[in-house]
Amino acid sequence: MVKEIVKDAFLLSQKSREATALDIGVAQDLMDTLEANRDRCVGMAANMIGSLVRIAVIVDHGKIICFINPKIISCSGRKVCEEGCLCHIGTKEAVRYEKIKVEYQDLKMKKKIRTLNGFEAQILQHELDHFEGRLI
Repeated sequence: MVKEIVKDAFLLSQKSREATALDIGVAQDLMDTLEANRDRCVGMAANMIGSLVRIAVIVDHGKIICFINPKIISCSGRKVCEEGCLCHIGTKEAVRYEKIKVEYQDLKMKKKIRTLNGFEAQILQHELDHFEGRLI
């Protein structure tokens, strides 16, 4: 189900908890909401739809990928980026890794590892900041 985008800075500044199999409905709502906003958005974290769980979705080469409880396990390169977010107006500067290897769970809660480069790596790092209550 498509959800409304949260703009409440207090809610967005809260840390998210680990997701469980009971949170799969949140993952589906997040994918639906990203799809509905694809003309202006390339990634979302669950707190952006009001759920404080560690679930993120990104557009990776045209396909929406869901990351449940993602953790960066290795990284390389650094760059400075200008980023925006549906949760606020304007852009902010952020330092990101060029390449990240991420361990996460898929929609069936199976462990996976994926390497992201360039823009896709930047997107997921932005969503990981959301989990920690950091607004970019």
